[in-house]
Amino acid sequence: MSTPYTITDPARFFREPAQPRQRQYEALRAYFVDAVPSAEAAQRFGYTAGSFRVLCHKFRQGALGPFFQDLPRGPQVQAKKDPARPLILALRKQNLSIYDIQDALGHQRHALSLTAIHEVLRAEGFARLPRRRDEERPERPRPERAAVADVRQVEWPAHRFPTALGGLFLFLPWLVRLDLAGLVAAADFPGTQMIPAAHAVRAALALKLTSTERKSHVMDLVFDDGLALWTGLNVPPKTTFLSQYSTRLGPRRLTALLDGWVQALRGQGVLPGQSFNLDFHAIPFFGADEFVEKHYLSRRSRRQPSVLAFLAQDGDTRVLCYADANLRKGEEADQVLAFVRFWTRQTGHPPPHLVFDSQCTTYRKLHELNTLGVHFLTLRRRAPALLREVALQPRSAWRTVHLDVPQRLYQTPKVIEQRVTLRDYAGPLRQLLITDLGHEQPTVLLTNDVHGTPAALILRYARRMLIENGLADAVNFLHLDALSSAVALNVSFDVLLTTMATGLYRLLARTLRGFERAQPRQIWRRFLHSPAHVRVAASEVVVELPRRAHNPLLIAAGLLEERTPIPWWEGRVLRFEIP
Repeated sequence: MSTPYTITDPARFFREPAQPRQRQYEALRAYFVDAVPSAEAAQRFGYTAGSFRVLCHKFRQGALGPFFQDLPRGPQVQAKKDPARPLILALRKQNLSIYDIQDALGHQRHALSLTAIHEVLRAEGFARLPRRRDEERPERPRPERAAVADVRQVEWPAHRFPTALGGLFLFLPWLVRLDLAGLVAAADFPGTQMIPAAHAVRAALALKLTSTERKSHVMDLVFDDGLALWTGLNVPPKTTFLSQYSTRLGPRRLTALLDGWVQALRGQGVLPGQSFNLDFHAIPFFGADEFVEKHYLSRRSRRQPSVLAFLAQDGDTRVLCYADANLRKGEEADQVLAFVRFWTRQTGHPPPHLVFDSQCTTYRKLHELNTLGVHFLTLRRRAPALLREVALQPRSAWRTVHLDVPQRLYQTPKVIEQRVTLRDYAGPLRQLLITDLGHEQPTVLLTNDVHGTPAALILRYARRMLIENGLADAVNFLHLDALSSAVALNVSFDVLLTTMATGLYRLLARTLRGFERAQPRQIWRRFLHSPAHVRVAASEVVVELPRRAHNPLLIAAGLLEERTPIPWWEGRVLRFEIP
């Protein structure tokens, strides 16, 4: 029903119509009936001359439709709502929600939307129902609930069951050798009587190893007895526990676990530590939080809210060995020295060689690296003055260098070697001007390594792309960018899990002949992503893997012949079979 109103100036109502349809009518009437010139009628009613001519043309052609229509008289009939109204009211009096009412109407062939049912109830004065317990709701099929995760409820009857994650059990011998439970205890990670700390970390790590994108996706696996057995619990922990666990961790505990993990990897010989690739990675945040800072995302070529992480990768084995996502703006330049302090704490001496991009740090920090005796290799920013200097170099100054890499497209770059001094850096630096590398602009390398040949330096910096490839695999397979928190400390735990997952995959890949350099996604697809049957006995747990094309490589590596006692299985031995 329209709201009554009073018109204070009736003439103005017709001279200055407010509604678009009325304005069209008054303009056309002035032109055709009152003989007002076209330009004057257009100006009076707010049209341009051209648009008014188009309006007149449409009116002559009958394309504008009717200007007036008769108002309906008497009560209106709603063809769908009215026949169902008595039934809706009767169902609501039975304490049914609009969802229950919609289901009941569907069975009686009254198809109504939730909005229509809500409008009927509101028109009749019914309020919203209070939240009901499950036992107060009508009987209907509901999702089955898994048991609560509790290590005290783990039982060991002899039985056999299927699992979708059979390949995951190949990581268990490595977790035992690396003593992950001891590392978690030494880092003082929190736990409960129901879910101890080591079990919680294994549950979170299992999601990384199986390429499960988000913690909430564990609900797809809560009935997988194989994942529960792998973790050491009766059922896997649910989303709420896994999401909230990282909120109980601080930088001290995360740093302690990272220290222990790297020490364990060094004991396995996968971190020779001769040279390291360093890089930043911005993890995008798509929520609404004004305290999340903006960083540049190279994948999107723009700045947007994100959490900045700093990572280090061993240049020889491509294992991530350092990660820190608890960074704020203005702290980027200090991260190279933070890694130097970390590695010095691990080994007693600074890292011998670092390779990083031009944006990683400043010339002042480069001087500090040189003072510590750390060799570095980095790009120099291509300022316009530097590009002019390269362009003015005579042809005779360039020297051709041969890169002994058969698969490389550009094998004969041209190089000019110089000694330069930079602001905030005491002493000379070695600078290489390089062209014919396949880039439009020349490449400028800076280093304090005075002994390496130009070819060796060029190839070493080209290998820095390995960390880019590793980060791409961490994003696509280990889901490093699946950010679910605006708190950087929470993200640090997820980044640490990514670091641990890359180490485990590298340990496994190193034993597979021909796949030593394979990425985690390739190892997972070819060797691990398969169902299995698990047989639990009094003294052992047998994992029956299906026949696959790459099983001979697992057999040749001796992985299926191992007999590993698992401490959280009450000493039962893990054994593999291929029926």
